[in-house]
Amino acid sequence: MSWVYLIIAGLLEIGWPLGLKLAQQDGYRWHGIVMAIIFMSASGFCLFLAQKTIPMGTAYAVWTGIGAAGAFLVGVVFFNDPATIGRWLGAFLIISGVVVMKLSSPN
Repeated sequence: MSWVYLIIAGLLEIGWPLGLKLAQQDGYRWHGIVMAIIFMSASGFCLFLAQKTIPMGTAYAVWTGIGAAGAFLVGVVFFNDPATIGRWLGAFLIISGVVVMKLSSPN
């Protein structure tokens, strides 16, 4: 169950940079800030639950990896962030690292 919490935490981690991005747009400042705070709190709580049985270094690396790759993807798809080959390669390497951490974990 800890890995489920960790994956949920990583997916929730995508929400707070999205909230901060929305907060920069006129008329959405407070909505975006509140959204970011809610996602930070929920993500942190799920990470807390996951770390009960997953080693801290593994949990943190997977959590930030999912969040970083997810935020990159959201930026490219919804905000027209640059989608160069180098940026896609970087996202692929992050995801590859997360997979290796999962496969190497004792749990």
